[in-house]
Amino acid sequence: MTATLDRTSGYYEQKLETLSSEDRAAYQNAALQKIVQHAHANAPAVRKKLEGSNVRPGDIKTVKDLERLPITHKHELTELQQSDPPFGGFLGVPMDRLKRICMSPGPIYEPEEIHSKNDRWTQAFFAAGFRKGDIGQVTFSYHLVPPAFWFEDALHRLGCIATPGGVGNTELQVRMMHDLRVTGYIGTPSFLVAISKKAREAGYDLQRDLSLEVGFVAGEMLPESLRNELEVSFGMILRQGYGTADVGCLAYECYQKDGMHFPYNCVVEVVDPDTQRQLGPGEPGEVVATVFDEVYPMIRFGTGDLSYYTDEPCPCGRTAYRLVKILGRLDQVTKVKGMFIHPSNADEVATKFPEIDRYQVVVTREAHVDQMTFNVELKEDCKPTQDLAKRIEAAIPNCMRVRGKVSFLDRGTLPAEYKNIDDRREWD
Repeated sequence: MTATLDRTSGYYEQKLETLSSEDRAAYQNAALQKIVQHAHANAPAVRKKLEGSNVRPGDIKTVKDLERLPITHKHELTELQQSDPPFGGFLGVPMDRLKRICMSPGPIYEPEEIHSKNDRWTQAFFAAGFRKGDIGQVTFSYHLVPPAFWFEDALHRLGCIATPGGVGNTELQVRMMHDLRVTGYIGTPSFLVAISKKAREAGYDLQRDLSLEVGFVAGEMLPESLRNELEVSFGMILRQGYGTADVGCLAYECYQKDGMHFPYNCVVEVVDPDTQRQLGPGEPGEVVATVFDEVYPMIRFGTGDLSYYTDEPCPCGRTAYRLVKILGRLDQVTKVKGMFIHPSNADEVATKFPEIDRYQVVVTREAHVDQMTFNVELKEDCKPTQDLAKRIEAAIPNCMRVRGKVSFLDRGTLPAEYKNIDDRREWD
């Protein structure tokens, strides 16, 4: 790539990304009416949701009207899919229109259409600085979950080449970046830290021997101190996005890195967790999404994430409102190394071992890398052994999708009331 390539300005879809507030409302209201009509006609779970609220499809005319519908949360998707497999009544098209079915922890099955029109991640990649001709290394997992496939599709839409790095194999990934002169990184911030360390160990100069110019990260918090460190080390632009495996991209940074813009083709609400009413700029609440996806029409999907938004103008010219920052979670669900871990996933580990009496999963962060420890109190007649620790550690990734270490605690160490998942990470 040439040093003069403009990565800091322009738009993927200028007309739609720069709509006036009135035109954007009209565009989203029309798309909302269409997807509600489609979902009511084709997705039984959505039809039941509307009828249970005494709402007809024609009653949803504007984004404000969404307040008439209840929020659907992730744990409900798990329950619905178990009672009505495989998609819980949310599939909105015939099965022969699908190209891919992924599975996220829960388990939750996520369908995707052969000719998907979902370009929200593409908007995010362009805003981050990816341009036609880039070679982007995708270091998210290609195993079961959908993000890596989404990101590869986004690269192709922009005319970029993808190298499917997947998770791990750090030394090989560094070599691939060097040999192919990869210009773009797609992954978690912590894995980019691992890439930088491995490259230095191999004797590479990060700027002279590698060609990274732009990066898009997701799945983890990106503290400004870490962003600055990586941008300076590689001489690159690093921007982040936000979304979930259930609904895809919901917000993304532009070059100005002053909050994350909402894509033009979905509805993002910030709502009061108690009343489920929409909140205004600066008011913290739960992020709730409605996507215009005929295949998997999520209408008012509650992410469980707490945030707030701003309607202040952005110098980039995009007019969509922006999420300012993720404040935390409504529940004990926690994201570790880019994967959500649920108390039920940890319970699954514990139930495999009758020796375990009580447990607590503790999440910390060392040198910008998440660490997960499975603290265990054993039953009175059981003793901690290295073999037991190894067997529990082997079960953790099978149930929780991330690795963790086991630490045995003396009985009574955990207080009478404690969180099953204790996130002790601190962010600057």
